Amino acid sequence: MARLDPDRLFPLDPRSRDIARALYGDIQDLPIISPHGHTDPRWYAQNDPFPDPAQLFVTPDHYVFRMLYSQGVGLEDLGVPRVDGGPVETDGRKIWRLFAANFHLFRATPSRMWIEHAFQDVFGVTEALSAETADGIYDQIADCLAKPEFRPRALFERFNIEVIATTESALDPLDHHRTIRESGWAGRVVTAYRADAVIDPEFEGFADNIARLGDLTGEDTTSWTGYLAAHRARRDYFKSFGATSSDHGHPTARTEDLSQAEAAALFAKALAGDCTSEEADAFRGHMLTEMARMSLDDGLVLQIHPGSFRNHSEPTMARFGRDKGFDIPTRTDYVRALKPLLDAVGTDPRLAVVLFTLDETAYSRELAPLAGVYPSLKLGPAWWFFDSPEGMMRYRQMTTETCGFYNTVGFNDDTRAFCSIPARHDVARRVDCAYLATLVASGRLSEPDAFEVAHDLTYRLAKDAYRL
Repeated sequence: MARLDPDRLFPLDPRSRDIARALYGDIQDLPIISPHGHTDPRWYAQNDPFPDPAQLFVTPDHYVFRMLYSQGVGLEDLGVPRVDGGPVETDGRKIWRLFAANFHLFRATPSRMWIEHAFQDVFGVTEALSAETADGIYDQIADCLAKPEFRPRALFERFNIEVIATTESALDPLDHHRTIRESGWAGRVVTAYRADAVIDPEFEGFADNIARLGDLTGEDTTSWTGYLAAHRARRDYFKSFGATSSDHGHPTARTEDLSQAEAAALFAKALAGDCTSEEADAFRGHMLTEMARMSLDDGLVLQIHPGSFRNHSEPTMARFGRDKGFDIPTRTDYVRALKPLLDAVGTDPRLAVVLFTLDETAYSRELAPLAGVYPSLKLGPAWWFFDSPEGMMRYRQMTTETCGFYNTVGFNDDTRAFCSIPARHDVARRVDCAYLATLVASGRLSEPDAFEVAHDLTYRLAKDAYRL
């Protein structure tokens, strides 16, 4: 495997490339702020060695196994757990050999860049992964994982992570976060309030989830007022474990501002399982506005991740559960969808809403103009399929002219793959430096301003936007 090109992702023309090098050299070693992601807090709480290379790189990473599955590799063969607890492959070396034999599928993808960055920079691997080199690379990584310096907390510190936010269900007891806090370890790991299970009437087991919410809070969640009080209590509980944000993965960006009587009636129908799809969407939309109102009181940043047809494959959902690579982008309206929420609270400077999209056509047409005027709105970075060099560059090109840099929030790695975190942030830093270099070379930005912006995009904006 050739060493990673030190000028990767920089512009091709010599002047712009020199500027990009200088910008990158100034920010490449800044601490990582990871304000939204899905790493397992158990790793940091227990600090046990990662079991084997396959459990680190393959089995938990839906970017990896979705590509393999698209070419006919079974998820069972990659060790992905089944909902029913049925048999799956547990031999890490067999999983790794299968991964290595199909590694060519990742050519020119972001996953390939992230994996090779981790191989080289974290584990010192210099050979290209293939069927022939699979065992040797497996043994090299496995030998590393047995050492104390490759345990989760040590890697956290080595990666220069200043703070990382995991994301837990509103029903999670946060026991792992408690263990982290009580351990005395200096690493800063916070949670985020993911409320879909107790907001979405179409979420499996919704009524049971609401009952559980009542049990956790001591509120009567069969009543509308008790239900809202339970959310407030859980948000406060999450804040006690460092949460600075909530996160909402709704199918659409729809918001509503219903009367309390209308909302209570919808809630009653949802509990009874009698909502139509339209009513369920209206209830989700109203709850985004309620969450925004709660944010005015408790300060949690409201993240909205709409426009994803989640768990698109029903057979896969039934067999393996959620988040198995089948979240597919859909067209999304923001201008009309967000208007009820924005009319209610959108001009209140106490509110902070971070908007994401999987519909790139919305960036220049809707999202940048909205974020460019509403004080409550900021644009989240390129996400999921667009967490890529081209996606990041298009993001900057389509948004900067309308909302500038300071209505965006830096970079979120949004990952379950721990060792990809430095690689993902490195890609974002390189792409931003490349974009800024072209602005300087074309006379649209002064070089001193570019150095300041590079620092802000890498570090300050995420820290400020997420109140970290």
